[in-house]
Amino acid sequence: AGLVATNSIRGGANRAVLDAIVKSTRIFEAWSDEPWINDGAAVRVSLVAFGNESGTAAQLNGSAVQRISADLAPADPASRSTDLTAATRLAYNAEDSFSGIQKTGPFELPGDEARSWLALPNPHGRSNAEVLRPWLNGLDVTRRNRDVWIVDFGADRQATDAALYERPFAFVTERVKPTRVGKREARTNECYWLFQWSRPVMRKAISALPRFLATPEVAKHRVFVWLHRAVIADKNLVVIARADDATFGILHSRLHELWSLRMCTWMGKGNDPRYTPTTCFETFPFPAGLTPADTAHQRTEAIDGGAGSRLQAQAAPPAQAPAGTPASPCLVPADLPDDIRPQAAAIARAGRRLTDLRDAWLNPPEWTERVPEVVPLGMDHSPYPDRIVAKPGFEKELAKRTLTNLYNQRPAWLAQAHEALDAAVAAAYGWADWTPALPDDEILRRLLALNLQRSAAASTRG
Repeated sequence: AGLVATNSIRGGANRAVLDAIVKSTRIFEAWSDEPWINDGAAVRVSLVAFGNESGTAAQLNGSAVQRISADLAPADPASRSTDLTAATRLAYNAEDSFSGIQKTGPFELPGDEARSWLALPNPHGRSNAEVLRPWLNGLDVTRRNRDVWIVDFGADRQATDAALYERPFAFVTERVKPTRVGKREARTNECYWLFQWSRPVMRKAISALPRFLATPEVAKHRVFVWLHRAVIADKNLVVIARADDATFGILHSRLHELWSLRMCTWMGKGNDPRYTPTTCFETFPFPAGLTPADTAHQRTEAIDGGAGSRLQAQAAPPAQAPAGTPASPCLVPADLPDDIRPQAAAIARAGRRLTDLRDAWLNPPEWTERVPEVVPLGMDHSPYPDRIVAKPGFEKELAKRTLTNLYNQRPAWLAQAHEALDAAVAAAYGWADWTPALPDDEILRRLLALNLQRSAAASTRG
């Protein structure tokens, strides 16, 4: 028997069909990722042949392999040591990564228009800053920030309260309400001023953090960035509720990238990997002592030149210090054990250096200037991050400075920064034999063993 499906069948919940097949029979031939053009539509597909062909050698993408696993990757028939379909979600990774909000309607507006509303009074004397926020999606991260804002009435604000923010409420009534009429979901139809999915759990998780981590759900390159607490992340960004540089470094390492590429699904004719909280983040075995459970308190402390020495404890970096600038401290999770803190400090410093170098390339001070955001009516300071704008004459050149272009080019300094980060993360796992030449399959074998070990330990305790 055989089947043809989009290549997303290899990962996530989509893989259930192939999981069932390998439990009852074997896949003896497969092409995991092929172009398919039909009536002008271009997609990527997987072709799978399966059945009890015991005398037939398995063929994957035209090459002989010992066994084909459910994610259409080669596997050892005598062992599941490299079969990542055996990986499970780890309970201690739960409720720390989230998909962003889903609007379902045109809630967004240009930044200059939003700024003009920040000067308007309201009948109840409250500021429009309470419901106006910068809004970012995946393109704002992989390309340039487009300076788009959004009207955000939160998770459950009633219409009588929302209407007191006069101009923002009029805007959503005029723009959003007509697009919501007739929708089947009661919240979408009746509560037109609210997002369809406001993500209250995510909001609570990042509420005490002046910055948080985000990565595009779908992107050519798996990049992580810092976002200011005032920013609202769209559904095609995955949010991680941490503010320390060590967590950033772990997630931006080659180890996590390899894991996510094997656990993800794939999207579109560009065949870009799709990162999801459940399959990519919740299954990943962080270094011991630096797991999401170990850092769940979210407190951080700054480090100086020493090996993780503590200078101060705080919830997160100062809200007005842009991430990755010399004014903001390098942070590790607070109250780490003495044997873990030096490892965390090494990762944090390497991660911070990557951030600083990237920021300097993306926004060269010779081409840009930092503009303080407007102070809303009735406030004594702005709750929003500064804007970075091009100096006159540098607009076209700055437009080319994107994370996608940077990682397409991968200059030597970027490769070196990532190698230093990878070495620091590998040391936290206790991998004394680490070199950049360590094969991908060996890295994945070790991570899978750790995932299964922790999953078994959790089952025993449970």
